[in-house]
Amino acid sequence: MAVRNIVKDGDEVLRKICRPVEKFDDKLSLLIDDMFETMYKANGVGLAAPQIGLLKRIAVIDVGEGPHEFVNPRIIDASGEQTDTEGCLSCPGVWGTVSRPNFVTVEAYDRNGDRFILSASELFARAICHELDHLDGK
Repeated sequence: MAVRNIVKDGDEVLRKICRPVEKFDDKLSLLIDDMFETMYKANGVGLAAPQIGLLKRIAVIDVGEGPHEFVNPRIIDASGEQTDTEGCLSCPGVWGTVSRPNFVTVEAYDRNGDRFILSASELFARAICHELDHLDGK
């Protein structure tokens, strides 16, 4: 595993839409491990592949409930609203007030290509929305 460099705001890769992952192999598994290591080293709760310069639909999240990996994720349901202060590893030291759904259900795949559906609320829902925004160049 290796800590990757985090791309900072202003880099054009953060404004591009990511491509779906098509190959579920050892390289993908290693990349996901690197993303977790990078996120933990930076004291983050989430990291998306474009934040390390890769236009792949991959995100990792750990809001204190254990690590979660999302390959080719998409939100299939969202409801409620929460507004809170939010930061981003690509914008160190910058915080903003953001409104997001309070509850989301996401469909994704793990590193082995196994499909899953996961429901989340509050901070976990916020982190999912934030990282999926990165995958869409937002």
